[in-house]
Amino acid sequence: MKTHAPQKKNGFVLVEALIASAILALVLAAGIGAFLLTMRTGLGNAAEVQSAFLAEEGLEALRIMRDNGWSTNISPLTASSTYYLVFDGTTWDATTTNSFIDDTFERSIVLFEVSRDSNETIVTSGGTEDPDTRLAVVSVSWREGDATTTRSLSAYMSNVFSN
Repeated sequence: MKTHAPQKKNGFVLVEALIASAILALVLAAGIGAFLLTMRTGLGNAAEVQSAFLAEEGLEALRIMRDNGWSTNISPLTASSTYYLVFDGTTWDATTTNSFIDDTFERSIVLFEVSRDSNETIVTSGGTEDPDTRLAVVSVSWREGDATTTRSLSAYMSNVFSN
């Protein structure tokens, strides 16, 4: 009886190493991609959170301006015009000169006239202008990639102190 010696399969270890390397490279690439996506999402969320704080700060600045004197700080501002808030170290002021916050965020305010009907209810059309009430809209914008993202908050401001 003739026995055959098993044949050597040269190069099989090389094929196994090549397949293992390819699988490892795919897993590593997927891991890096997931990490980068997480970082990008996290940074985007940070900008969203910061813009919300800046918008709320803008409304608070307008309230401070109102409290310091409606007739000197709010009433002189032209309705439907864009203004920017600046802090001079003591108090807030509205200016037409734009300045970026942290070289990233642009915060603007627009005050709109408010009309009321004969029942003193705020109406969107008709009615009589209420000189002691304004609709304040604070917008915060920033660049994100090739696009600009804007978030806005609005609130009614009234001359509650008759000043």
